Amino acid sequence: MKALVLYDYPPSPGGLATQGDLLYRGLLEIGVDAHAVHFESAQEKEWYYRWFEPDVVVGIGYWGHTPQLILHPKRYGALPVPWLVADGYIANYQEILNGLPLILVTSNWVKEMYVRDGIKADTIEVLPVGCDTDSFTIFKKDDPKILAVRESLGISPGQLMILTVGGDAASKGAQEVMQALSIIDTKAPDWKYVCKVWPQPRTKAQNLIDLEMANKLGLEKNITYATNTISRTFMPYLLGACDIYAAPSRLEGFGMPQVEAGACGKPVIGIRAMGMLDTLVHKETALLAGVAKRIVVKNVILGEESGFEENRTIEFDTPRTVDYRADIQDIAKYLLLLMKDAKLRETMGLSGRERVVANFDYRVVAQKFVKIIQDRLGIK
Repeated sequence: MKALVLYDYPPSPGGLATQGDLLYRGLLEIGVDAHAVHFESAQEKEWYYRWFEPDVVVGIGYWGHTPQLILHPKRYGALPVPWLVADGYIANYQEILNGLPLILVTSNWVKEMYVRDGIKADTIEVLPVGCDTDSFTIFKKDDPKILAVRESLGISPGQLMILTVGGDAASKGAQEVMQALSIIDTKAPDWKYVCKVWPQPRTKAQNLIDLEMANKLGLEKNITYATNTISRTFMPYLLGACDIYAAPSRLEGFGMPQVEAGACGKPVIGIRAMGMLDTLVHKETALLAGVAKRIVVKNVILGEESGFEENRTIEFDTPRTVDYRADIQDIAKYLLLLMKDAKLRETMGLSGRERVVANFDYRVVAQKFVKIIQDRLGIK
């Protein structure tokens, strides 16, 4: 099999770039003849089509990347297989996507979203995102690199570190976590809550809103927002430094940091919905809060990014859930349970590590990809 992988290459620290790069690396390591190219590099993609003549062109992105991931390779007679995440209503690409023999998605929930938006279910296969379990591993508490992370964040040796990582923290459920911490603060051991977010305009505005909530809850001294740019090299040590990884996300098609936290032997607080139903096991690798609220819309407003004139309103026959909110009382109960029980944290963390190695290691995912291509498309 000859595979051309289209993604943000060379990889940035972002999720889609990591998703693509781990598949590319995995394919190479299991012996597949593969090359990688930036999904927007039209000339370089054409170059590969002409001399490499790939059997399959797998493109990592969301439905809005259809022109780069699907239409471009088809123009040169190559077979596109997009590997997609969910990102809003599919809008005007149903016909193109339904014309494909195979679409990959990152979770069963993402598949549900595509089917909801008019894509044929029988063309969709679920392929989870890979994890580098060699880098994301269990570290000793006295590892100098782990101690250095905790010291840089102002975590004292006796404090419990709760961590959330995301483009912004609120989308990962940080506000719900803060409200839960305010409920259990006086009952819990000494703690600090660290939110690692990426520096970008929308994040700055959201950070201010989050920190205002922290002030109103009286938790400002226990909450740290880390906003520096970091590399993927640093991420395992950041996760390794925490005691509990908390991300009861409002919208989550897969949950890469939750899986990486599991690989690092950390118990996870999540939500019983969306992609986390695929990646986390309640009371075994994680504690999943119930859904307290669904944010439902009757229409969406689209524009040029979806192939319409600006402010085009699309009305839905059936209202659609676009966001979730985790049950704060559940989060509080589960946080307090983990904070008070070091043995439970260790047991859940070890179970999480075992599950990630077995199901989400990037080489395992590469093998799953090859099997899907062989079974569905007959390409050897």
